[in-house]
Amino acid sequence: MTNLQNHPVEVKIKFLNETARKGGMDYATPFSAGVDLRACIDVDFIELAPGERYTFPGGIAIEITTPGIAGFVFSRSGLGTKDGLTVSQGVGVIDPDYRGEIKISLLNTSGQKRRIERGQRIAQLVFMPYCHAALIPSEELSDTQRGAGGFGHTGKN
Repeated sequence: MTNLQNHPVEVKIKFLNETARKGGMDYATPFSAGVDLRACIDVDFIELAPGERYTFPGGIAIEITTPGIAGFVFSRSGLGTKDGLTVSQGVGVIDPDYRGEIKISLLNTSGQKRRIERGQRIAQLVFMPYCHAALIPSEELSDTQRGAGGFGHTGKN
């Protein structure tokens, strides 16, 4: 077991609407890495056309009380794989000093219209450590074998 498993990250949760409160906040299984976030919309459903994105209210605000931890919003694998609905920016970062409502921007990457219903689980919130870098202005950087090569520079195999 890691140190964090012996000392869980403490997070206060403030429910901002009844949909979030009814859905609750918990892990689906004992070994789930993320807590499910729900679509806390005021209407029964929202439809997304192919290529369309929509920002859903998550119905919660949080306070991460463990130093060095932030929240990260990831796509739900089933929703992304089966329906083509993914977190639009790749991963959302919830800074530990943010106290506003968590919102989830979904992008419909499928070729068909998709429907998200009120209370549906649409993303997952994972708590992970982060590091602050000591940013040092410099006119020169050291040489490496790779250099400035990127985006496929090292080949396909």
